[in-house]
Amino acid sequence: MLPSKSIVTRAGRLFSMVDVAARVRRGSTAASLGWVTAGTLLANLLAYAAQIPASRVLGTDGFGEFSVLNAAMLVASVPALAVQTVVAREVVRGTARRRLWRLIAGVLLVVAGGAVIAVAAMMRIAHTGLAPTAAALAGAAPLAVIAGGQGFLQGAGRFRMLGGVLAGVGVARSVPVVAAVYAGADATGALAAGTAGTVVAAAVVVALTGRRRTRETPVGAGVDAGPGSGPRVGLTDVLAASGVQFVMIVAVSVDLLLSRAVLTPGDAGLYALGAVATKAAFWLPQAIGVVAYPRLADPVRSAAALRRAAVVLTGIGVAVTALAAVGGPLVPVVISEDYRPVAGLMWLFALTGSLLAVLQLLLLAAIARDRARGAVPAFVTLAVEVVVIATCVESVVGLAAVAAIAAATAVAATAGYSTVVG
Repeated sequence: MLPSKSIVTRAGRLFSMVDVAARVRRGSTAASLGWVTAGTLLANLLAYAAQIPASRVLGTDGFGEFSVLNAAMLVASVPALAVQTVVAREVVRGTARRRLWRLIAGVLLVVAGGAVIAVAAMMRIAHTGLAPTAAALAGAAPLAVIAGGQGFLQGAGRFRMLGGVLAGVGVARSVPVVAAVYAGADATGALAAGTAGTVVAAAVVVALTGRRRTRETPVGAGVDAGPGSGPRVGLTDVLAASGVQFVMIVAVSVDLLLSRAVLTPGDAGLYALGAVATKAAFWLPQAIGVVAYPRLADPVRSAAALRRAAVVLTGIGVAVTALAAVGGPLVPVVISEDYRPVAGLMWLFALTGSLLAVLQLLLLAAIARDRARGAVPAFVTLAVEVVVIATCVESVVGLAAVAAIAAATAVAATAGYSTVVG
């Protein structure tokens, strides 16, 4: 904070100090984005690198089951993922760490109970076996601990450590899957290996973030923010954020989740590979939202931060879609000749993922502003998409087209709604 004397007596000095502070903030933002980008990029590269041996070794049927159950695990972990946004927001506001850790523990129990119910549901929806379904969904609960720890780092602006944690979690979750596949494991073994890695990652995150750091300063926190200040926060806050996150995660996964219900097992396997491009385009620019989130939670900087981040995401999306169009023909060479039918559609899958990345930013802004109703347009679009898929889709091309149109509609509707409502 600038000394009051310099503000009162030296206007010229004040402008000089403000200019220096602005340059420091710009440098800090660039460095933060660099660390988080490096961490998320490594994690995402490992995650998608794991898809290559899985798709080749498991075959189209096995890979379809593997991919669908991974998507189901992500949906089941929505409350866990919401914890990160709530914890980061509350750190900015100065809520006590002990209160937030109790919240994380509560969400852990809720997700664990929900995962048990989800096993039975997925076995009926996706026609999967008990062993692989249980192996996949067991990984949902530990994500609450991981997400909570990341929320502490994100809200406090400790992006260097956050980047390292993101990378480490990516290693712990992906490397065991690759090792299991090459060791001859089936879909059940690969999913179980990924869950084991997630449990290890959760234990490490607790060790790194469980203790309070005395120099931790929340990004954007007011001068009166302290370890015991801030409003009470509980499961209802996570529930509100979960509603928004649920819309986001289901929007990313609903086409893949329903693929085995509307397509043949072989076509569902083809679609699962295309969905890898969707996920890559969606998760690749994740660092933008992570770094921008504390500013989205700051009423003074929220609007400007949202505009800047949206422009960056749009540029990245255009580049990724073009790259997918150029690289699509290489799919039969790099993966397998079995996947040739989907090679020419990779750009469409990438476009869908890029649109969903913009939608995620808009929904993150809604969570940061405590405006869960901002997810209503996306929820309505999602409901219509499910009906269309269930009643009209019969081919890989049709499913990919419906997913892309739904993503574009959700972005336009959500942006328009947020502009009108504010």
